[in-house]
Amino acid sequence: MKRTINHIWFLTLLLAVLLSGCQKKSSDFSEEQTPDSNTVNLTVWGAQEDEELLRQIIDGFQTEYREQANFVITYKPQGEGNCTDALMADLEHGADVFAFADDQLNILVASGALEPVENVETIKASNLPESVLAASVNDILYALPLTADNGYFLYYNKQYFSEEDILSLDRMLDIAAEHDKKVSMDWSSGWYVYSLFGNTGLTVGLNDDGITNYCTWNSTDGNIKGTDVAQAMSDMAAHSGFISTDDSGFLEGVKNGTIIAGVSGVWNSIAVEEAWGSGFGASKLPSYTCAGQQIQMTSFSGYKLIGINAYSEHKEWATKLAEWITNEENQKLRFLLRGQGPSNTNVAISEEVQSSLAIAALLEQSEFSCLQRIGSNFWSPVTTFTENLLAGNPSGESLQEQLDIMVEGIIAP
Repeated sequence: MKRTINHIWFLTLLLAVLLSGCQKKSSDFSEEQTPDSNTVNLTVWGAQEDEELLRQIIDGFQTEYREQANFVITYKPQGEGNCTDALMADLEHGADVFAFADDQLNILVASGALEPVENVETIKASNLPESVLAASVNDILYALPLTADNGYFLYYNKQYFSEEDILSLDRMLDIAAEHDKKVSMDWSSGWYVYSLFGNTGLTVGLNDDGITNYCTWNSTDGNIKGTDVAQAMSDMAAHSGFISTDDSGFLEGVKNGTIIAGVSGVWNSIAVEEAWGSGFGASKLPSYTCAGQQIQMTSFSGYKLIGINAYSEHKEWATKLAEWITNEENQKLRFLLRGQGPSNTNVAISEEVQSSLAIAALLEQSEFSCLQRIGSNFWSPVTTFTENLLAGNPSGESLQEQLDIMVEGIIAP
């Protein structure tokens, strides 16, 4: 009898526990199926080197709006230069907010990834006119300006060059050779090679279709012909004071003392200043000799922009976050932490920014720069052309033949 009572008691207790467990599980399930309607899930793409900066900015955003919604904001590193390729792989599930280089704007707009932004007048009033232009297609604003520093200029070591020396690339190459040193430039990229063609009357750009290019770099007419530039480049390539190297090679040469001047951008300013100390100098690009004339070197100007995915499920909040990332306070923070030049007008004229030699050099060069609007067929033919010049023309083709081949590739459909 005792065993029977215990058995019944045990079954009763077990049933109670099971019922209790079922009720709790059912409650949890209900909560999972009915999430808080105020929860906002956003994904942000930005450069890997900007991770700490973006985390601070995102934390500030969540604090500012904590009373209005519950946020789950995910940061994922994504290079600005190939943001479009990553986004196009799965546009509808891509980042809600993303940083990208301005030369990708046309593709993003044509693909429907971006729509006209809100608060246009406020954005225009707050940012440099050139950055607004870079964020626009046919005078319609499609993205928010973030930086105005994606260009290049001249770094030089004051221990070797005077302010008069840096006006002439020919003079700089001779000085470098005298000291068994180098002046560097990256000819593997058409982005930099443009500087030698851009102020000669020879042209390159994007056709109205937004995809193909026009190019007259092989022109046989005018005061300066394509072969004149090609010959100047050949002479430069053969000079013992010149070296073509990429960013990593430039920094390595600066640090080990073999490179005493070079063409690069603000992203290297901290490292170069640390290496050269009191000798650190920065200026607009110099002129070079072409067809017996002094030609001021030009540059592509570039801007980083913030885009808002047109397919975002929380577009209103994505817009608020994009505006937060690009506001005056956070552009100033970006400059202080990352040394990136602001597009915000107030920050750009601040004492901190104006005292930056690199930013000042970029602004000086801006007089001789233009927006990069180039189709994808531009890059590879230019690299092939410069590789042949740097190698001393082993193929044996004339300069005109090499130019014709390059241009044919650039304008290919």
